[in-house]
Amino acid sequence: MKKYFFSIAAIIGFVATVPSCKSGRETQEEKTYIDLANVDSSVAPGDNFYQFVNGKWLDTIQIPETESGVGSAKELYDRTKQNIKQILEDVAKGSHAAGSVEQQVGDFYISGMDSATINKLGYQPVKPVLGQIEAIKDVKGVMDFIAEQQKEGTPLLFTQYIGADEKNSKVNIAIYYQGGLGLPDRDYYFKTDAATTAVQNAYKTYLSKLFMLTGSDSVTAAKNVQAVYGLETQLATKHRTNVELRDPQLNYNKMAVADLQKQQPVFGWATLLPALNVKADSVDVSQPAYFAQVNQLLNTVPLDTWKLYLKAHVLDGSANVLSSDFVDANFEYTGKALSGQQKIKPRWERIYRLTDGILGDDLGQLYVKKYFTADAKERMLQLVNNLQTAFENRIANLDWMSDSTKLTAKAKLNTFLKKIGYTDKWRDYSKVTIKKDQFYENLVSASKNEYNYQVSKVGQPVDKTEWGMTPPTINAYYNPTFNEIVFPAGILQFPFFDANADDAINYGGIGMVIGHEMTHGFDDQGAQYDKDGNLQNWWAKSDNDKFKEKSNLVINQYNQFTMLDSLHINGALTTGENMADLGGITIAYDAFKLTKQGKDTIKINGLTPDQRFFMSYANVWRSKLKDEITRQRINTDPHSPPMHRVNGPLMNFTPFYKAFNVTEDNKMFKPESERIKIW
Repeated sequence: MKKYFFSIAAIIGFVATVPSCKSGRETQEEKTYIDLANVDSSVAPGDNFYQFVNGKWLDTIQIPETESGVGSAKELYDRTKQNIKQILEDVAKGSHAAGSVEQQVGDFYISGMDSATINKLGYQPVKPVLGQIEAIKDVKGVMDFIAEQQKEGTPLLFTQYIGADEKNSKVNIAIYYQGGLGLPDRDYYFKTDAATTAVQNAYKTYLSKLFMLTGSDSVTAAKNVQAVYGLETQLATKHRTNVELRDPQLNYNKMAVADLQKQQPVFGWATLLPALNVKADSVDVSQPAYFAQVNQLLNTVPLDTWKLYLKAHVLDGSANVLSSDFVDANFEYTGKALSGQQKIKPRWERIYRLTDGILGDDLGQLYVKKYFTADAKERMLQLVNNLQTAFENRIANLDWMSDSTKLTAKAKLNTFLKKIGYTDKWRDYSKVTIKKDQFYENLVSASKNEYNYQVSKVGQPVDKTEWGMTPPTINAYYNPTFNEIVFPAGILQFPFFDANADDAINYGGIGMVIGHEMTHGFDDQGAQYDKDGNLQNWWAKSDNDKFKEKSNLVINQYNQFTMLDSLHINGALTTGENMADLGGITIAYDAFKLTKQGKDTIKINGLTPDQRFFMSYANVWRSKLKDEITRQRINTDPHSPPMHRVNGPLMNFTPFYKAFNVTEDNKMFKPESERIKIW
């Protein structure tokens, strides 16, 4: 749960965009990986480097109706999904041994593509569940139902996660997080601006449709929605903000189950945990005030309101896998209102994403067998090792950190667990039953299997061979409790990485990603974990004070950046990602300067090695997003918008100034004494 991603929000779904490399016709720009046709020469590099590199593309590109944005990584995702589509269609055609990887993937894909059967069933698959809700007689019945749904993959009211105990990282513990809301986060319930009100109304309309699609008339549905929304609002009052959720110490609250039972008897931890198949004397309750609020509301909110709430959230959790009227209702809210997407993605793509979600290692095996090479893994490992060396040199030369803290920091850096491409230990899905004509049942079987797999880990030693992403995923992450950096095969493609590209391209692309993830181990959150993944201080106090001062400089700088004219970036929410971007480009550049190309001045296509490095970096983040998704991400995403992920770090980085002759007359210019330097 507490992994720090490179930027899943900016990469999958409405991702950033690849310089064009179409087969059959190669231009000079394509051969050299930088498409100069996208450059807006009317903008000075030192005024807005992101606009300079990508401006012509931004002026001409159109966002398709099925997307909420386009960009470099989006084009990469489109190429990857076509490869996976071919895999899915091939295994769906064949005859395979029961229980084999090919049978499970192929038959699940067939079941998901059978829209005629799915539409004919309507909401029949969830009717028994709605009947169970109707039969609930008391609060205990509410909690019993919630426990059963958790085990079937529907996290009602709260989220359960099984992971390393953050203060004893060798052992797994059950962790409980606030949940229960239908809007993107708590603040959506309390803001009154026009954009937020539009989202609130879209959500209410969506809930109303769900009730009407299952038999309620419009008047009754409206009353039901009012009751559900009112209960969610009460839950939201005790949700921690997104900024508060970034504090690991605040959100670590290991408590004895016996004490929790005394404090929250209506919630009933002593009976809930056995019902969840969790055998533990203590658990981590990340947001205690939220669970106290749930305990109180269970006691004060009428049972009928709770039953309406459960119906609404069961239907919401299943809407995108039921008949088309439910899918369309869900899309009107999650697609159009929240993301600005105008047309739903084709069914095959939606089923591919579900396949990746429930049979990820099965699909992953088929993917890497065809699309990932040992050479790519070896080249990537070289890059990682070079950046590790560059980072260690940076630490050694810091003027603000004491020698004792430097030694500990180096020890943490040199114990990074490096995962590249795909897992060495594939998951076993033999307990999952997949049939060609039972789509919903397939999902339930897979969800139950996943739940049982996760809950069996409670109290057991942590297995650091586990991965948190599937091989085709176009992303990367740092996990503090494992002290690991992870790069799935999916991201090891152009524009991030190309085994045939020159070092400037790779270090400006995947090199920055590597440096970003490494820096997460030392950002305002990651720096609170030691080399073994335990949440404990390893800093000398004076060093920690200086580090916090530098963190505040980052917060203040990014608070000044705006999108959509007046929507300010939340510097506190984005601190860690901004620090990782600052560190990422710094370390990647240092590592690049260790290469032969980094040491020379030979131009390619009129560009120096340093210019190519920085332009590769800006190419990776080239993207154009709908206003709706931009607003949502400003409110909820810990990553800054793409333009500021480029310009923000570079305005603090002196080698960029030299590469593009940035002077005090340029808008990005900052006096050297004011440039933020952390690593």
